[in-house]
Amino acid sequence: MLLFTESMALILSFMPSFQVVLLLLLALSNAVKINGDESHGQCNYNKQTLQPRPHSVSISEFGAVGDGKTLNTIAFQNAIFYLKSFADKGGAQLYDPSHWEVVDPLPSYGRGIEIPGSRYRSLINGYNVKDVVITGDNGTIDGQGSVWWDWFNSHSLKYSRPHLVEFVDSQSVVVSNLSFVNAPAYGIHPVYCSNVHVHNISVSIPLDSPHTNGIVPDSSDGVCIEDCTITSGYDAISLKSGWDEYGIAYGRPTKNVHIRRVDLQSSSGSSLAFGSEMSGGISNVLVEQVHLYNSHSGVEFRTTKGRGGYIKQITISDVVIKNVFVAFSASGQCGSHPDDKYDPTAIPVLDHISLQNVVGKKISVAGIFNGIQESPFTSICLYNISLSINSGAPTTWECSNVSGSSDLVSPEPCSELHSTKPNSPSGCFSLSTLYGKASAF
Repeated sequence: MLLFTESMALILSFMPSFQVVLLLLLALSNAVKINGDESHGQCNYNKQTLQPRPHSVSISEFGAVGDGKTLNTIAFQNAIFYLKSFADKGGAQLYDPSHWEVVDPLPSYGRGIEIPGSRYRSLINGYNVKDVVITGDNGTIDGQGSVWWDWFNSHSLKYSRPHLVEFVDSQSVVVSNLSFVNAPAYGIHPVYCSNVHVHNISVSIPLDSPHTNGIVPDSSDGVCIEDCTITSGYDAISLKSGWDEYGIAYGRPTKNVHIRRVDLQSSSGSSLAFGSEMSGGISNVLVEQVHLYNSHSGVEFRTTKGRGGYIKQITISDVVIKNVFVAFSASGQCGSHPDDKYDPTAIPVLDHISLQNVVGKKISVAGIFNGIQESPFTSICLYNISLSINSGAPTTWECSNVSGSSDLVSPEPCSELHSTKPNSPSGCFSLSTLYGKASAF
């Protein structure tokens, strides 16, 4: 288990065949350039250019062996101890994974997601760190999740499963040029973070693994996910922000998220999901140029009474969907509660959702939109969508407690989404920028 402690600036570079280069940043503020020339999406603000570092070592110099069997804890300890001599502040510490540490639950969840109480610490994790880069030359990080899946399926877990990579309350985190396989639960989990850039990585978790997710931005601001390929057992990408009364009290939304040029596949869940744990709110999300395939659901919005919070100002555009059972869905009756202390009158809001420029093949159901009677889902806009429905499908659309508009959509959507707006995309919500300049276009 690899732990980053407070105020540490570090690069971990994972090379092929486990030749690991550790680079400690002595003056990252001078080495990172934020390119903000464009104004359409968080990814154009998050780009960072990394310069060569003055001090580097190979983990093999400290006795590490990349055979998938050898325990390299001591090698990592010695390498980071050596590199600490070049640091201005902060430090690193490694723990023996044979003694898996247990940590407190996240405050916005109030308990472990799977089991009440504490949770296991993630394999690679950092708390209150900044300017951290995990990168490599297409190296692989294997979470060896099979034992955790077996414990989950047999109800033998003492605490909730760990994730492969998790950063908590951290700033300026970059994950790039790596393959992450066999995560115990989530592949990459930034929670309470800002300025997170995940690019050119793959996450591969077996489709039959129980409730595993690829990338999960959680109560985080300024997230870019681009040029990634993700396969998982439940959701490929899932945006979250806390669970019922705990998420409402913590009050930290997921916002200003840009996802582009990704290939997403899931099994029992959705390629791209919002919620159902969204009590802190999810807003200002731009998704574009995505490929969703071989999944139960393409895009899914989930919530339920007691969540509170909101999902709003979401634009999803330029999507190719293939071999998916339900192309789009939004449910107001999805998800469980952490305990019996939730407020059933905390009604969530789902508003201003734009789905446009979509082509789909081998689809069984075009869309299922079932809102909440006390708080119908509003301003759902569908534009320029063409879905090829499998022959013999019993229904193409299902709607209740929802309102919106549509134009150039095939097959024709349900009457609740038939509002006559101008025959152009101007009736749809868009995000001209992810910094508060949202507008119709």
